[in-house]
Amino acid sequence: MSVSNKKSIDMTSGALWNKILLFALPLAASSILQQLFNSVDTAVVGRFASSQALAAVGSNSSLISLMINLFIGISLGSNVVIARYIGEKSEKNIHAAIHTAILVAIISGFFVMIAGQFIAKPVLLLMGTPEDVIDLAVLYLRIYLLGMPFIMLYDFGSSILRSTGDSRRPLYCLIVAGVINTLLNLVLVIVFRLGVSGVAIATVISNIVSSSMVIYILTHESEPIKLELRQLKISVKELKKILVIGIPAGLQGMMFSIANVCIQSTINSFGSSAVAGSAAALNYEFFAYFLVNAFAQAAVTFTSQNYGAGEYNRCKKIFRISLVFALVSCGILSGIFVMGREFFLRIYTTDADVLVFARQRIIIATTLELLTAVYEISAGAMRGLGYSLLPAVITCVGSCVIRLIWISTVCKVVHVFWVLMIIYPISWVITGIAMMTAYYIVRRKCFTFTH
Repeated sequence: MSVSNKKSIDMTSGALWNKILLFALPLAASSILQQLFNSVDTAVVGRFASSQALAAVGSNSSLISLMINLFIGISLGSNVVIARYIGEKSEKNIHAAIHTAILVAIISGFFVMIAGQFIAKPVLLLMGTPEDVIDLAVLYLRIYLLGMPFIMLYDFGSSILRSTGDSRRPLYCLIVAGVINTLLNLVLVIVFRLGVSGVAIATVISNIVSSSMVIYILTHESEPIKLELRQLKISVKELKKILVIGIPAGLQGMMFSIANVCIQSTINSFGSSAVAGSAAALNYEFFAYFLVNAFAQAAVTFTSQNYGAGEYNRCKKIFRISLVFALVSCGILSGIFVMGREFFLRIYTTDADVLVFARQRIIIATTLELLTAVYEISAGAMRGLGYSLLPAVITCVGSCVIRLIWISTVCKVVHVFWVLMIIYPISWVITGIAMMTAYYIVRRKCFTFTH
């Protein structure tokens, strides 16, 4: 049995550093391009609509993440399970896991789309979204959610391709969708004056395009990863394995999002200029973080395949190489954004009041974004070894709980924007130390007991 093709990577033999780069860089580009969907939204409405429109789009980012992160975690679970089966050369199980994953994507996408329509306004009100922004924010979110089934199909479909080492074709799909998204943004906002509804419609259409392309690729693949739409069904056995890895990863993402929603609520208390400024600077944090996340996903997939094949020394090398690449690449990109912050921030806004808050966020958070590499790579390696709950618990305590405590204590006493921002690097340091310690303990246990 073989899943090799021109697009896949042989992860269990040969040099590692070049294969990790070949896998991670297209993945990072995919994530950055996906974020550009939102960045183009914010840039277009910020420059051609209003600061309130910019704030309306930006205020939704943490809530959207909260709503979809559980299912993104489950898609990661499918990646780990399928990659492990590839390492073990288990064709029947690969087939069952793929069809289970795609059906879960469809069901979860429609669930989030429908539920989101009802909770959109109550949650945005609960978050303290400013009065001059709330109506636009609700409008944007409700339209955006219509594309949720397609977002899920793209995420799960891409996860399946990446489990084989193919991270390039998901990127190609996003390039096409990204061009469509950008052109539609310009037409709908500048020509037709649709504002936030225009950028939301453009995003939905682009998500339909990217997901359709990924599903087309999977249905025209060779066995055992070929998707047969008529054979879509949930295998209870494979679903359990996917959920064991995916639910803790998803809950970790949700806890992060809950903490970020609380932070967003505090940002909202500084007014719409702070919301808009934070949204503009946040884009550059995302871009730098996506390099870290790409190498973390490389650590997950490469570790899964090599652990399944019994290549334990390669698992150790994967961790070291991924960590170095993540630290260096994120550090360089963050430095570029911070040094050129005046140019980069003015892409999104020229409002002087908004820029004051944007500068504070980019200097404090983006400068130290590389610290996220320590806990993300460690957590990715543990998930590749089959340990998903432990990194989720560490992240919950090390980042989420600490951030919530900071918001409810320090920020209540010192209600200043930069005081709120410094909790990001503080939580990254604490989580990183705990996560790396846990990784070495787990690694020693796995490699000792499996010999």
